Amino acid sequence: MQYETNIQQDNIMKDQIWVVGGYGQVGQMVCTQLARAFPGNVWAAGTRLERAEQFSRQTGGAVKPLQLDIMKTVDPAMLRHVKLVIMCVDQNDTRFVESCAKARTDYIDISAKVGFLKQMEGLHSVMKAHGSTAILSVGLSPGITNLLVREASTQLDQVQDADITVMLGLGEKHGKAAIEWTVDQMNANYEVMQHGQLVKVQSLSGGKSIEFGEGLGRHIAYRFPFSDQQAVARTLRIPNVSTRLCLDSRWITRALSISRRAGLLKLLRFAWLRNLAVKAFAWIPGGKPMFAVKVDVAGWKNGERVGMEQLLVGEKEAVLTAEVAAAVAKRVYTKSQQPGVYHVEQCFSIQDIQEELEYPLNVVTKII
Repeated sequence: MQYETNIQQDNIMKDQIWVVGGYGQVGQMVCTQLARAFPGNVWAAGTRLERAEQFSRQTGGAVKPLQLDIMKTVDPAMLRHVKLVIMCVDQNDTRFVESCAKARTDYIDISAKVGFLKQMEGLHSVMKAHGSTAILSVGLSPGITNLLVREASTQLDQVQDADITVMLGLGEKHGKAAIEWTVDQMNANYEVMQHGQLVKVQSLSGGKSIEFGEGLGRHIAYRFPFSDQQAVARTLRIPNVSTRLCLDSRWITRALSISRRAGLLKLLRFAWLRNLAVKAFAWIPGGKPMFAVKVDVAGWKNGERVGMEQLLVGEKEAVLTAEVAAAVAKRVYTKSQQPGVYHVEQCFSIQDIQEELEYPLNVVTKII
């Protein structure tokens, strides 16, 4: 593809959608869904052109291939025809996003990396000045979890506590990048909001018994540095927010917590042990290809203390992440959004996402 270097935005048809990492596990599903909605406008982009071309052939040409290296400086002129970029790979800096801003290209990111998301928040004025929109926290956690907390907050006059719990099934084959991120966070120290103040906590600490309902029962879940807990504490102004993780295998979840307390997880700083752990997680036998999200929110309504429980159980977390990303993309592509950088709950409700999904989410809600 050849591009002119001079951008005259007002006279240019911006109709392309680039899915960076579009030939990966989640990216392929995003591309496929968007190609059905916007035929001829979707491109699977990445450094490995042969992978993109192979995927393009699998779609019968419905998705087009594009070689793109976002780790190198990308001239905004390359994005002159691009209306929307969906980022399905991790980044260490915001250079590419800044190119999107200068090209007046909207941007969606499924990243869960707290550090990168904070960098992105720092681009709010830049995106706003150029008239571009960036939507962060798009997926399951962060993503659906943020939206469920927002939904609960609309039902109460004031929210005091939000506890988010994510259960992941060991039977699902996650992408390598997702497994690497999970392993890398097992010995992390990070901050959560407690009583309106940021307090440092450690991964796999603070065990709490969570009831997931019939079929799944009660599990002990432990603190984990999903970025949703930092985001909703700020965007929804909730003084106490925490996110915990458990696996569908109780004994493996427990073993990880014990290993953390014994200091064994500190050994993951050695590359060979970290790589061994990544491979082990990819091949742990048993478990189901499932996920569950439990959101417990407490606050006040009409002067009375009220609690609200929301439970979502489904299959294949990666599929849901792709579906949410595609749903947000459809909204951003077809309807003008407020310029700037926002987390998903600042722009959309759970009902907005439900309207775009092929199969609506079955969220069970209980007021207590």
